Amino acid sequence: MSRALAALAGVAVAALAACGTPAPGPAVPAVAPAAPVESVAPPPPTPPTTPVELTVPAIDVHTGPLLELGIDADGALEVPPDAATAGWFGLAPAPGSPGPAVIAGHVDYAGAPGVFRRLGELAAGAEVRVARADRSTAVFAVYLVERYAKARFPTERVYGDTADAELRLITCGGAFDGRSGHYQDNVVAYGRLVRVA
Repeated sequence: MSRALAALAGVAVAALAACGTPAPGPAVPAVAPAAPVESVAPPPPTPPTTPVELTVPAIDVHTGPLLELGIDADGALEVPPDAATAGWFGLAPAPGSPGPAVIAGHVDYAGAPGVFRRLGELAAGAEVRVARADRSTAVFAVYLVERYAKARFPTERVYGDTADAELRLITCGGAFDGRSGHYQDNVVAYGRLVRVA
């Protein structure tokens, strides 16, 4: 069992739970299915080092410094304190280490567009770069983007062990529930490590 999954064991809500009031405009779009990515042998994993910056050119994301996130009092993944900041789940592997690293950000927050507002637009093959404290950059290729109802969030699929270094980018999505003040779904982009620069 991975450290991340162990941290979430017995937790009822493991999804990013607190995306807030949507920005004015159209609803969060449905996720387009990602095309399969050609399989190549993964590079060797790297020693753990703190992630400091995230860049996803295909959706115009460049954010940092990344905050370290944990589990909140309700048992959900903590969320960043504002729309522009993303955070990495410190109980999961660091990006580039074996297992699924997790970076979360808002689709919107307090009426402002969030850092991951376009996460559902990612396509297979899109590059995700994570700059790390040791001055290296872990580069991932997206291989899948899915949307899940928070009530049926697949904790094992998202946080469970992987043989190689992988990355999960997580945000809210789907319909906004004005009564609860939260989106009903989560969008998860899955990536595999392709190189360390």
